[in-house]
Amino acid sequence: MATLGGRSALVTGGSRGIGRAIVERLVADGATVTFSFVHRAEAADEVVANLGDNVRAVRCDLADGPAILRLFDEAEAFGGGLDIVVNNAGVAQTGLISDTTDETYDELMDVNTRGAFRVLREALRRIRDGGRIVMLSTLNTTVRGPGVSLYAASKAAVEQFAAVAAHEAGPRGITVNCVSPGATDTEMLHNANSEAVLAHMVTLTPLRRLGDPSDVADVVAFLCGPDGRWITGQNVRATGGLG
Repeated sequence: MATLGGRSALVTGGSRGIGRAIVERLVADGATVTFSFVHRAEAADEVVANLGDNVRAVRCDLADGPAILRLFDEAEAFGGGLDIVVNNAGVAQTGLISDTTDETYDELMDVNTRGAFRVLREALRRIRDGGRIVMLSTLNTTVRGPGVSLYAASKAAVEQFAAVAAHEAGPRGITVNCVSPGATDTEMLHNANSEAVLAHMVTLTPLRRLGDPSDVADVVAFLCGPDGRWITGQNVRATGGLG
């Protein structure tokens, strides 16, 4: 069922993992989708080849402010306006606070926090009345452990951005929410954790498996669709019960 027929969407970080699953689901629901990527041009091309004429890929680094403006220009031109913005792109680095350099701090915060704020700001300026904004956060803002200080802090800021934006955008019928994935079977998760740690995460998850990117994409699609019209200012934890 084309619940998003006639709607135009922008998804950051859509060439792989959760972002790719979100792009696939929004297209399946009838939306025209522009998505960004940074390095994985072949993966981005594959997404476009698989999904057809309703999808466009644009290279954009969220640490580059002017590039974000160009991304929104491209999305509006391709979709004839903008109704949905999903900020999924982010970087994950782990390390003890005592070992963290200023350069690492700047690199992660530039993308996850400053970049996310710029995307949200531009979305609020451009999205049509009745639109949907979804910001991706993480379970690590509530389930903490050694090494996740910067990642968790960067995403905690995103959650606050979204909560305030819901109040600012509400009079225009625009909803703003966060989705916080748990342990989801992506390249990013495997790069940041050993197989032993991943196996332990499964034992802590009531549904006894890692999440699939489509599990998270389905939640995002619900918030972007007509059935999500009365939900705003919320952080939906798509974790399989973990945490």
